[in-house]
Amino acid sequence: MEDIKVTVLLVAGQAFEAGLNTLIKAATDKGMSDYVFVVYSNAISLSLLLPFSFLYYRKRSSPSITTSIICKIFLLGFLSCAAQTLIYTGIGYSSPVLASVMLDLSPVFTFLLAIIFRYEKLEVRQVSSHAKCIGTLLSITGALMVTLYRAGPNSGRGNSKVEGDDEAIRTMGGSYVSQDEWILGGILLSIGSFCVSLAYNIKTWIMKEYPEVVMTATISCSFVVILSSIVALVAERNKTQAWILRPDMELAAILYSGLIVVTMRSLTLIWACGKKGPVYVAMFTPLGMVVALVMGLSFLGESLTLGSVIGGVVISIGFYGVLWGQAQQEKMALERKVICSLVSSSSSSNAEPFLQNQSA
Repeated sequence: MEDIKVTVLLVAGQAFEAGLNTLIKAATDKGMSDYVFVVYSNAISLSLLLPFSFLYYRKRSSPSITTSIICKIFLLGFLSCAAQTLIYTGIGYSSPVLASVMLDLSPVFTFLLAIIFRYEKLEVRQVSSHAKCIGTLLSITGALMVTLYRAGPNSGRGNSKVEGDDEAIRTMGGSYVSQDEWILGGILLSIGSFCVSLAYNIKTWIMKEYPEVVMTATISCSFVVILSSIVALVAERNKTQAWILRPDMELAAILYSGLIVVTMRSLTLIWACGKKGPVYVAMFTPLGMVVALVMGLSFLGESLTLGSVIGGVVISIGFYGVLWGQAQQEKMALERKVICSLVSSSSSSNAEPFLQNQSA
């Protein structure tokens, strides 16, 4: 029952995330600041988490927290702030579809980091390990194809074609984006994906030592608000207009993000990482690509590119290779556990008659 609950929440989270990426793209095209967006959305989420945390621990003893745990939660907050800023900025330079495709790298990054953190074991002679390694390489190849191979219209920040710029490509609404902007967006999104993967492992690390989901989410969100405010104040120091909310798509994106996505993500992902581990949680990321593709075509007027299609297929093959390898390793681990238990019970059964004869 718990596995079903984790699965349903992770699938719902990916759908909400993809919807948010579409809203962010529409809002940034109208001039919304990515840095201010991170501040406001996390501040709204914190305004929900603080009273919820107070009520949650009202009738139970407040957990003791050490300096070491605070430092780890600060690291989690730093990674969350970096990931959100990089991803939202990358979406502005590219599109929600590219964001979802590049975030498909997170299962690969998470798997590699999980090996480093010793949450996963890589057995060189096992076929399952070979599948994971090949899947990792395919996913990275697919992501590079999506980023570097442009064969059709895409979305970006550009508003008009630069005369003589042969690399400028028409985007939705007749605007243009340069090849450099598209590649920059892909780079920002890939770095953001790595930060997300590292955050998954940090969440698992924290849950093993301090299994308090609500407290961890609240403190982490507090750090994100502080750090993102500093970044926004520096980035928008001469743009006071960037802090003024407009009652249009910008306000809708901020409210949707703060009230639903960030709050749900803060609680659900920390809890799921503690229950199932970082690799299992990251494996649901590719679902966001399908949702983003449908929403991008439906609401943003985007067109499919050959690079996105081919790259997406390659990433999906790589993802399922890693997933198959993961399933095989879990199956083998379960079989070993059953064999060990049978051998142990058999040994104890044989030892009992021997002890009886000795006592006689």
